[in-house]
Amino acid sequence: MNTARSIARVFCCFTLVAVAGCNLAPPYERPSAPAPAAFKEAPAADSTWFPAAPADELERGPWWELFGDPVLSGLVAQVEVSNQNVAAAVAAYAQAEALVKEQRATLFPSLNVDVGATRLGGKQQPTASTFHGTLNASWEPDIWGALRLGVSGAQASAQASAADLAAAKLSAQAALATDYFALREADNEIQLLTAAVDAYSKALRITRNQYDVGIAQRTDVLQAQTQLETTQANLVAMVGQRERLEHAIAILIGKPPADVSVAVAPWDAKVPAIPRAVPSALLQRRPDIAAAERQVAAANAQIGIQRAAYFPNIGLSAAVGPASASLPRLFSASSLIWSLGLDAAQVVFDAGAIAARVEAAGAARDVAIANYRQTVLTAFQAVEDQLSTIRSLAEQEANRRAASADADRTEQLTLNQYLQGQIPYTTVVTAQVTALNAREALSQLMSSRQAAAIALIAALGGGWQPPEPIATGGS
Repeated sequence: MNTARSIARVFCCFTLVAVAGCNLAPPYERPSAPAPAAFKEAPAADSTWFPAAPADELERGPWWELFGDPVLSGLVAQVEVSNQNVAAAVAAYAQAEALVKEQRATLFPSLNVDVGATRLGGKQQPTASTFHGTLNASWEPDIWGALRLGVSGAQASAQASAADLAAAKLSAQAALATDYFALREADNEIQLLTAAVDAYSKALRITRNQYDVGIAQRTDVLQAQTQLETTQANLVAMVGQRERLEHAIAILIGKPPADVSVAVAPWDAKVPAIPRAVPSALLQRRPDIAAAERQVAAANAQIGIQRAAYFPNIGLSAAVGPASASLPRLFSASSLIWSLGLDAAQVVFDAGAIAARVEAAGAARDVAIANYRQTVLTAFQAVEDQLSTIRSLAEQEANRRAASADADRTEQLTLNQYLQGQIPYTTVVTAQVTALNAREALSQLMSSRQAAAIALIAALGGGWQPPEPIATGGS
């Protein structure tokens, strides 16, 4: 088998050449992006600011448990299992991983076996049979590094896909938490409207009794009746809104709306405490930023792949196997044949096509860099917006509570004054409307505070705990 050993030596020599091959891609560095030392809208504090360290791969933890609602925790647990957008992202990531394996396979020789038998004959020649079995090998040595760059690019794309999966999970979890607390706020408003309907029904009965004995006017009855019917209509509308929120929750956990029912429960309007200082380094937890950066790495690898076209394309092929006119003698030493081939192809003239592809790859990398920086800027805006919203809502809460309490007292006082005949019923109606509106405004404010907290958590990539520095693979 000296011939087979010779073929193996040739392949080994080319392997060494390929391993020592060059890398034609520009040296990769993560693109720079504007990163302030602190958020403009974050409260000033003496807290430690953590240095920038990529942390998108960290486990973000069950951030929804900050709200202390076991029903919400149970629903969020179903998102990763059943949400179809998340399922699609899981499949896309699996596809990206498979493409990495496929690209890596191009670094190795391909082998195939060809076994066959041929029988020939005719009027002027006797019938004869020929048998053969051949082991074929072909390989394209990665002398210019294009195949390795293809692997690096595929790995970067797979990492971007993993970040997209994390983004899909975070988006679905945040949407579920937002809809869940909106549903709980709807429960609270339904309770407020139900209590108002009961109070207005009682007021209507009193007004009718007064009208029957000639104390109240007919217009008082009509006003009380209008107030009751309007509130009843608002109650029906709020019940419908709750039903639609329940349907949205069902879709987020991957179930038909008919199969999901969220029982009415007391609403805990808890809002997690926001740290006085939020390190801007936490933006590195955002999976969309990680995905954008990995896309830059993949685009950078493409430049080297296109540059490799300037150099010869070298291929090596080999075949070894027996051939014989007799099947019993097929595997004898005398029937062994072999072949070894080497070919090289070089573009001589292409009217600048290769240069154009290299230029296009460079422009594509510039696009990816711009997209990355825009993603970072958008992330900073999202955090600043939510910090501003959270601060504004927190400052409003005390006023809203005071206004609601004052309106409740005014409503009771005006009703007592009306029963004593001191004021017209229109004053009572005005006080009732004002009181109900104040209660609903306070309820909606608390819901907005919870929604803003969820939005801030999502804007920070799933939490605000300082990340531990970790190493991320470059290309």
